[in-house]
Formats: sequence, structure tokens, C-alpha cells
Amino acid sequence: MGHKKLFPVRHQMVGATFLLALIVLFDRVLISVAKDPVSESLSLSDTEMGWVLAIFALGYALFQTPSGIFVDKHGPRKTLVLIVSLWSFFTAITGAAFNLISILIIRFLFGAGEAGAFPSMARAIYKWIPISERGIVNGINFSGGRIGAAIALPVVAWLIDLVGWKISFVILGVFGVVWAVCWYLWFRDNPEDHKYISEEEIKYIQEHTEKEKAETKSETSLLKMFKSKNMLLLMGQYFSSNFTFFFCLTWLFPHIKSTYHLDSMEAGLYASAPLLCGALGNWFSGWLVDSTYKKGKWALSRKLPAIIGFALAAFGIIMSIFMNEVNGAILFISIAVFGADMTLSPSWSTCVDIGKENSGTVSGTMNMAGNLGSFLTALAFPYMIEFTGSVTPFFVLAAILNVLAIFFWMNIRADEVLDLSK
Repeated sequence: MGHKKLFPVRHQMVGATFLLALIVLFDRVLISVAKDPVSESLSLSDTEMGWVLAIFALGYALFQTPSGIFVDKHGPRKTLVLIVSLWSFFTAITGAAFNLISILIIRFLFGAGEAGAFPSMARAIYKWIPISERGIVNGINFSGGRIGAAIALPVVAWLIDLVGWKISFVILGVFGVVWAVCWYLWFRDNPEDHKYISEEEIKYIQEHTEKEKAETKSETSLLKMFKSKNMLLLMGQYFSSNFTFFFCLTWLFPHIKSTYHLDSMEAGLYASAPLLCGALGNWFSGWLVDSTYKKGKWALSRKLPAIIGFALAAFGIIMSIFMNEVNGAILFISIAVFGADMTLSPSWSTCVDIGKENSGTVSGTMNMAGNLGSFLTALAFPYMIEFTGSVTPFFVLAAILNVLAIFFWMNIRADEVLDLSK
């Protein structure tokens, strides 16, 4: 059977998006590792570096919905080639920054470029992946980001020591361009247009994915989307998830390096542990989503992994406050990130469930809210320390947001299709 091959074409597509997710987070985490040399080179304070770290998330957030609309209209093939090339360019020229304003502009545009990555993956999943496989596919894709970031922390620390922070950005920018060229040559928006897919696999995909309406698609109503209770709840819970996770991409490395008096390589190795646990959380959650769905419990397959995840995130964050040495702190932060990343697969699976042909727009809008959480995380950490003299208020706030997200998920309905037609 075509769809039972050892590595079907749709799974090869997932391999490509996994690699893209790895590149996305590899590029994103570089600025955190380079915090000390960048701030020294450009004479930036910790609060100014907070803006450098945060401005990416603002650009990323603001361009989520436009990117989702763009990919729904033009398809993930052209969209990903365009945006991956764009953000790779801004990654490469980061080394040309010469003061605070210049690096803020570059980082904002870099975030805007990356904005369409995961909405484009969501749109590809809608066309290529059967409903019963979407949980694990989303888990695999997001685990790529965590693995990429985990690898990046020690590797980039070594690379910066070897060639300096400016050349390091150029090297990473090249990888994105290579991926974009390969994606354009290999991928097709519709499975039936792919050169190497079998008729059996095409039939299997078509029988196990939703059918798009035959009539001409009307314009999308953003007002109807923002008035949807489901949409608002999804946005709220994803804000909480990203508030927790983005700390690991921004302040965890410099925080543990200074708090526990570690060198760059030691800090990179410690800071990579929560990210690897995040990858495990994605895989476990993806399996739990699909296995619960196959038992005929569609709504529970989305709610259960997310609720468990947010409970673990709140527990891990609170417990980390009481740790006085690096091993204990990293252990509980790892538990928190494992839990936070358990929420990703059900979140993005639900976006595809309710969005269908508008899955890029819906997932992009949810991700916009999530990355407003990321934006605030990068700023809240240094400013709350400056005002209170302690990291405790920041971690308490993160825990409260995770508890609120549990209540949001109790009211989300994955089987309620979001009609966005005008």
C-alpha cells in the first residue's frame, strides 16, 4: 500500500518541516547566547538588551495574521521560500548592527520574516496530513524547534568563541537560504501534484482529510474571527504557553550564567536541558492527542494534553523558585517546559480543526497572541528584577498565567468550525 511505505511522501514533508523548525529556533536563540558580546560591543544595558530580545517577538506577533492570510491565498510552497529567504537575510546582517536603534530595526524585521513559518506549516498539514496523524506531526515539528535551540546553546557559544558574534549570524543565515531552495524544488501545495507520490497515498490522504468546499471561497472576515469565543480562548492560552517558553530562548542562558557563575559552555549545556525536555513534551503530547482521538474522543484529545501540560508548567515554575543550586533549578524549569510544550500539539491541531481552509489565518492569529506573551516575557524579566530585586515575582506571574490557561481549555471546542466567510 502506498501510504504504508516505510517513509511515505507526506512523512518526507514532515521531515522537511521538522528541519525548518530546527533552523527557526537555531536562528532565534543565537541572540540570547550572544547577549554578552553584543551588549558589550554596542554598549547596551540589561534593560536595553531586554528590548533587543523582545522586539523580535513583537515583529513576529504583529505579522502572524497577515502571514496566515498570505499562505492561505498563495500556498506554503511560495510563502516559505519567500519568508525563509527574508529572515535568513536579516539573520546574516545582524552583525552589521552598530547601535541600539539599528539592532532593534534588524531584529524587528527578522521577527516579521519568521512570522509565517508555523502558519505555513499548519496550512501544509491541512492539505497533506490525515486528521489521525496531526497530533504527532505537530509534536514532531515543534520538537524540531526545541532540539534546534538545545543544540544551538552550546554550539553557538563555541562558534562565537571561534569566529565572533558577527560572523556567527552570517553562517546561520546561509543555512536558511539552502533550505528555501530545496523546499521550492521538492514541495508541492497539493499532494496530487507531487512527482513522487503514489496514487494509493493520494487516495489515503484524500479519504482522511477534510474536503474543501467546491465553490469559490469568499473573503475572510477578521471581525468574525476576533468575536469567536473559541478563538479568544485559544489566543489566551497560547499567550500563557509562550510567556513560559520564551524565557528559555531569551533570559535563561544569561540568568543561570550570572546567577551560578558558569562559563558560556557550561551555561549552554544547562540551558539546553529544558529545551530537550520541551521536545519530549511535544512528542508525548502528539502521541497522546492522536491516541485519544483514535478512541473516538475528539474533544478530549485536544483538552487533556493541554490541561496536563499547563498544570506541569505551573508546578515546575513554582518549585524552581525554591532551588538554591543550578541542578535543582534546571530540573524544575525542565518540568515546566515539558508541560508548556505539551500544549503546542493540541493548540495547533485545534487551529487546523476549526480553521480548515483558513487554518493558516487561524493558527497565525493564535500565534500572534502567543508571541505578544513572548514580547512581554523578554521585557518583564529584566524590568521586574530592576523594580523588585528578585526573580520570584516573574516566576509567580508565569505560574498564574498557566493556571488561567487550564480554565481556558475547559471551554475550548475543537469540533466547532470557525466560519470566517463575509
